[in-house]
Amino acid sequence: MTNESVFTRRSMVAAGAGAVVATAALTACTTYGKENAAPAPNPAPAGNPAGADQPAAKALAKTADVPVGGGVIVGDTVVTQPSAGTFVGLSSTCTHAGCTVASISGGTINCPCHGSKYKLDGSVSNGPATKPLAAKTVRVVGDSVVPG
Repeated sequence: MTNESVFTRRSMVAAGAGAVVATAALTACTTYGKENAAPAPNPAPAGNPAGADQPAAKALAKTADVPVGGGVIVGDTVVTQPSAGTFVGLSSTCTHAGCTVASISGGTINCPCHGSKYKLDGSVSNGPATKPLAAKTVRVVGDSVVPG
């Protein structure tokens, strides 16, 4: 072999590590003294005009997916539609023992742990729970139910 440039795996890893250290140092230098600088504004996602309040990522559910007289459970939120066009947001945490409610059927929100049932407005239908589910603010934006 000649003394020409030969790249080994070890030399490439070493070069990469050096680049990472240099990048970190430069990044630290570029933010030094800018503690009070305002963060750069986030551009509106494509297809969502600036200021529009309906980013798809925030939607809990489509209004069409929440049945009248029923609801859906999305993560830590229960979204119900007790009457046509009225959407209610509730916590999915049972007030009896902290379990997560598991189903909505027959007009009640049901906890599997001890049998508590809640009406679609969050009030207790059947114990052992004695307190209603905590309310969560939701609103309809376009065809989606969103937090807030």
